[in-house]
Amino acid sequence: MELSEKTQDGPTGHTNSAFQTDESPHREEPNSNDLQSKRHINGDSIIISPLDDENIFTKSDKEASNHKRYFEKKYDAVCSFYNKHKATIKHVIYGILLAGFLAMVIAACALNFKRALALFVLTLLAIFFVCWDLFMDRYEGKIVKFFSPVGLFLKKQWFWLKWVVWLSLIAAVILWLIFDTAKMGSNQLISFGGLVMYILLMLIFSKHPTKVHWRQVFWGIGLQFLLGLLILRTKPGFDAFDWLGIQVQTFLEYSDTGSKFVFGEKYTDHFFAFKVLPIVIFFSTVMSMLYFTGFMQWLIKKVGWLMQITMATTPTESLVAAGNIFVGQTESPLLIRPYLEHLTKSEIHAVMTAGFATIAGSVLGAYISFGVSSSHLLTASVMSAPAALAVAKLFWPETEPVKITMKQGLKLEKGDARNILEAASQGASASISLVANIAVNLMAFLSLLAFFNAVLSWLGNMFDYPQLSFEVICSYVFMPFSFMMGVDWEDSFIVGKLIGYKTFFNEFVAYEYLAGLINKRKQNEPLFINGVKQYMSVRSEVIATYALCGFANFGSLGITIGGLSSMAPSRKGDIAAGAIRAMIAGTVACFMTACIAGILTPPIAQTVCSDVLASSFLNSTNLPVKTPEITDCCMTLYKWVIAESPTNFTIGGNYSMSALSGCCQLIDSPNFNCTWFTRSALGF
Repeated sequence: MELSEKTQDGPTGHTNSAFQTDESPHREEPNSNDLQSKRHINGDSIIISPLDDENIFTKSDKEASNHKRYFEKKYDAVCSFYNKHKATIKHVIYGILLAGFLAMVIAACALNFKRALALFVLTLLAIFFVCWDLFMDRYEGKIVKFFSPVGLFLKKQWFWLKWVVWLSLIAAVILWLIFDTAKMGSNQLISFGGLVMYILLMLIFSKHPTKVHWRQVFWGIGLQFLLGLLILRTKPGFDAFDWLGIQVQTFLEYSDTGSKFVFGEKYTDHFFAFKVLPIVIFFSTVMSMLYFTGFMQWLIKKVGWLMQITMATTPTESLVAAGNIFVGQTESPLLIRPYLEHLTKSEIHAVMTAGFATIAGSVLGAYISFGVSSSHLLTASVMSAPAALAVAKLFWPETEPVKITMKQGLKLEKGDARNILEAASQGASASISLVANIAVNLMAFLSLLAFFNAVLSWLGNMFDYPQLSFEVICSYVFMPFSFMMGVDWEDSFIVGKLIGYKTFFNEFVAYEYLAGLINKRKQNEPLFINGVKQYMSVRSEVIATYALCGFANFGSLGITIGGLSSMAPSRKGDIAAGAIRAMIAGTVACFMTACIAGILTPPIAQTVCSDVLASSFLNSTNLPVKTPEITDCCMTLYKWVIAESPTNFTIGGNYSMSALSGCCQLIDSPNFNCTWFTRSALGF
């Protein structure tokens, strides 16, 4: 069959007659109700044109469309109004919330000001810093310009002014030592001598002894001293940090809820695994949430700014040192991750030293749960930050041009969480590796310690000295360093052993051992057994707490090198080359913090509870005031009492019957029926 192709162009389309049949189909006149199509007849062709809206939509569809367009217009109008007045609306909402919060604070203060004092102080601090930030954002340039003539004048006259400053500083230190030694005793002089000794050792073994910038060194030590003076010697400072320590302990106890739910009511039977390690998880979660809100970045910037303007350190190393007060040695460098590739060797050394000289907030909670003083741990964490920068710049001074300055502006990295719940989940998940690392390292190191001690005892037995152990070796090696911090001579061997645990194993082992010593003292156990001292004085415990407060150990060495190398692969060689020096510098920074604590900690008389209770209940008619000291001693006394009945009991620990009856009138015993031993029952 032959097809003839004939193309015909119509006015409204293009047709091909080869595809047309001989017979024309039945044609229907187009009408408005045809919802399928609208056809136009053009010769033998049928051309389908696009549908008209009027033919597709019914009347109800048109009405719905009109309603939809109406709501869309209203919605667009609302959005337009919001976008136009977005700032005003936010300010109104924030103003309403702020007014509500202030009303709550005022109401709480009116009801009970003493109970609301903490909320009142925190509110004032928040208002101050918000106003300060707003003020500096607007007027910082004008303030700098206003005081620039003063800066120029000091710069011109600095040649002779610096001698006046140094002589005044030396005179102030001498006068302080004279008057403080006359008041507190000579132990402070040993701590001061230790501080000078560590500075000289760092200078002698410095990478560039002639390039040291002494402003950084002395300002770092000065900040340490001022912080210690404020916290350890002034009542408001001590009370504030003591209150803060109590709040931290209370806060960390909320982790018990999760532990109890997961592990059962008897979770404390496995104290370390189910009581201590969950604290790390809880704290990590909270820190992640604070990072998401931006609070941690704000706080770190403020502390870093203080160290930068006083010590003249670079922005990067100042921020990392400030960050290490709150987070760990691998998390803190993440704040400056984009800049790590551009740091000088001295800055890299300072970043690592800051990590070795401080501890993370997450493990801080674990040490507090051991029974170590929370206020001293918090103080040590804060004081070690400027000490780390001072020692780092003394041990490895800056000799290269700094690339990252304040003019370029530093932007702190934030997490990738999209909301606060995701941030909490990420914090909990991130703690898994930390918890596992702590657990397996403790198991491994304690097992190795037992093995080493067995081997050393075997070797020592050949020379009639089976007592030879790792602890004995560390006691003799680190004893001079601990004594120069101000530790009592008879306690210096014990502290030396703790420093050995911390350096060759980790600070977890050291703090656990220190907590055992503190517990023995509090329970008034025998001071000597077979001529071996069983625990230390309170002053030695305080100094040891500061000396151990850092990550400077051989286990952390690998963590630091691996963590920083992954963030800045091109600087792996510089990181590895400076790691050992940074660990030594971090250790010395902790020792210097302990020296400052030794200078500022007054001699503390050893409390003997039997003597305290004997003198307190000397008068049989009047009971003494229920002080914390008497309360603690009474609870200690109850542990020495074995009571089966009013006539069948024993009292140990050199306590008297009058002390037991007096305590029973003041405080009820959790171990036995105290009514058996009241003075009326005993006929006193």
